[in-house]
Amino acid sequence: MSVTLIGAEERRHLPVGPAGVSIRADGAAGAERFSGHAAVFNSRTAIGNPLRWGFYEEVADGAFTKTLTEGDARFLIDHDSYYVVSRVAAGSLLLAEDQRGLAVDSALDTDLSYVSDLRANVRNGNITGMSFGFYVIKDDWKTEELEIEGADPVQVDVRIIREVRLVEVSAVTFPAYPETEAELKSVARALDHRGDLAAVEARARYRPELLDMVHIEREPGESTRATQNPAEPAVSTQPPGLHIDMRMKALAARYGLPR
Repeated sequence: MSVTLIGAEERRHLPVGPAGVSIRADGAAGAERFSGHAAVFNSRTAIGNPLRWGFYEEVADGAFTKTLTEGDARFLIDHDSYYVVSRVAAGSLLLAEDQRGLAVDSALDTDLSYVSDLRANVRNGNITGMSFGFYVIKDDWKTEELEIEGADPVQVDVRIIREVRLVEVSAVTFPAYPETEAELKSVARALDHRGDLAAVEARARYRPELLDMVHIEREPGESTRATQNPAEPAVSTQPPGLHIDMRMKALAARYGLPR
């Protein structure tokens, strides 16, 4: 099933190898440019714990095609809008899809002190990763059976991102989620966009917090797969006791308590 609504902004990180961050000569007198990849196509990444409360994710070829013709993304440092390195509309940032993924090619204006710092940090190996901030426009979900050595096969969800609205790309100090809370928020945002109450309930057995973080609008008697208007805050139409009952069952399942 494809979803065509925009949900909460999400971010994804690439570590040192796939990001390919470097500083290169521009050919102009003394000029240098930043280059790297903010996303890699068809590379599976674990978001949260796919065996229990997370999922695997891939960015499909062409996911950025439309947004690159319409958008005006910025290149930031660590997603901080104060540290703007370059911008598409200013002609200082070039973004393109290549065979690998989303390629980033940025001018470096060293009159900005933090750009000089960025250049030095990349050269010194202090900054090695990239990330991008985006809204999902279209995605697909599928279930696969994963073989686990010494255990029974496990059913896992795979999210394939088909189209995004790109907001920014960033050079990042920590090219991964630094804490479980960040992963949990990332899972919650994806589930919000998916709009599948059953998927939320399955993960809440292991992470009951998701019941408070995911908001899906649902009419009484409606299918568990729902859609919502992202421009309006989602208001649950479930009976008040239902949410509490779900949470108690989730906590009982997590800690092995009698229900």
